[in-house]
Amino acid sequence: MKGSIISGAVHGFLAVSLGAFGAHALENVLDDYSEGIWNTAVQYQMFHATALVLIGILMSAKLFGEVKQLKIAMVCMNLGIVFFSGSLFVLALSGIGVLGAITPIGGVLFLIGWSMLIAATLKATK
Repeated sequence: MKGSIISGAVHGFLAVSLGAFGAHALENVLDDYSEGIWNTAVQYQMFHATALVLIGILMSAKLFGEVKQLKIAMVCMNLGIVFFSGSLFVLALSGIGVLGAITPIGGVLFLIGWSMLIAATLKATK
């Protein structure tokens, strides 16, 4: 429970920081295309940071408890942020196009995480 909330808070903190960094420090460094990539990375990081906090709350004994599906969702969301947003941050800064091949791994991890959240909800409502 704590791990999910803490990791969500850390990712939220980083998303705000990286968003501000991109808007100010990289304002004259990134072209429009790279700025769009940077912003997508920040958005997905924040969406999934929020989901991690939600998962942590759902892990409360008064709600769903620490069910296996929620633990898997937490791991997948964390790894998804690293692979998806991380690869986009590096791509925006470096322009190395091959990094785009890593991004879908993060997307698949996000999908698995959301699927596990659905599974945990279905399991808890039976």
